[in-house]
Amino acid sequence: MLKRSLIIAVCIMSSCLGRGQEIQARLTVITAKVSTQIDKKVFQTLQTGLTSFINNRRWTPDAFQPGEKIQCNFLLTIDQDLGNNVFKGKLTVQAARPVYNTNYDSPIINFIDDNIVFRYVEFQPIEYNENRIQGNDPLAANITAVLAYYINMILGFDYDSFSPRGGDPYFKKAWNIVNNAPESRDITGWKSFESLRNRYWLAENMNNTRFTLMHDVIYSYYRSGMDVFYQDEEAGRSGILNSLNFLNSINNDNPNSMIMQFFFQGKGSELVKVFSKANSEQKTRAKDILTRLDITNAAAYKELK
Repeated sequence: MLKRSLIIAVCIMSSCLGRGQEIQARLTVITAKVSTQIDKKVFQTLQTGLTSFINNRRWTPDAFQPGEKIQCNFLLTIDQDLGNNVFKGKLTVQAARPVYNTNYDSPIINFIDDNIVFRYVEFQPIEYNENRIQGNDPLAANITAVLAYYINMILGFDYDSFSPRGGDPYFKKAWNIVNNAPESRDITGWKSFESLRNRYWLAENMNNTRFTLMHDVIYSYYRSGMDVFYQDEEAGRSGILNSLNFLNSINNDNPNSMIMQFFFQGKGSELVKVFSKANSEQKTRAKDILTRLDITNAAAYKELK
């Protein structure tokens, strides 16, 4: 299987895109807030087990070479010991996508999930069955369900960035996890009524026909934007501006959607650099859209003069 750079070149000449990559994750468990009465070796064992679960499992039917794997980071911060080997915390998920013909990796996911509850007993098997996501113990199954969900979201966004609608199978898998997620009194993040910004709404947005244009956003941002910068900066900016126009249309039809906030997380500084050398017309248009859609980074975008 060809390297990612060659895959991108081939996709220019062919509508069929062979992929050669998967997941290479670094997972870290942080336990500073956990009682000192608990043996911290339990969490080291957990970290090793979850890392192996992610990196050793085959998540797609494609063939992968080591240099083609998606680089991503998971930071599991445990904030509370709820008793009976049940823990509560948050998960930071980060993944990047290499930009063609450069050493730069563009952030594709940068998200914090605050609703992580799970049971873990040292040396218990790390199990996941996509046909029986609940497992025998919903609390024990929840941590692998959450990780499998985000891995499929990462794959979905990454595949979409290389091929139009290429990520559909993985967004559907993530949606299947949502619909069959573990259920318990302490488990949250999987239900529509629990929040407007959770796992349910992210997967719902990426599978809902109302957000079909979002797939064009991802493809345009990377393939018609970031990937052509090495050859033609003006064309690259035009491609990214086109994706911002798509985002503007999505927001007009679906205001305050989760996917809008999700897309921009981690991209603020990148977008400022992209448009800092743009012509006045492009800069004005980008500034207008970005200050409305990405409120978190609005101050930075106002510096685009």
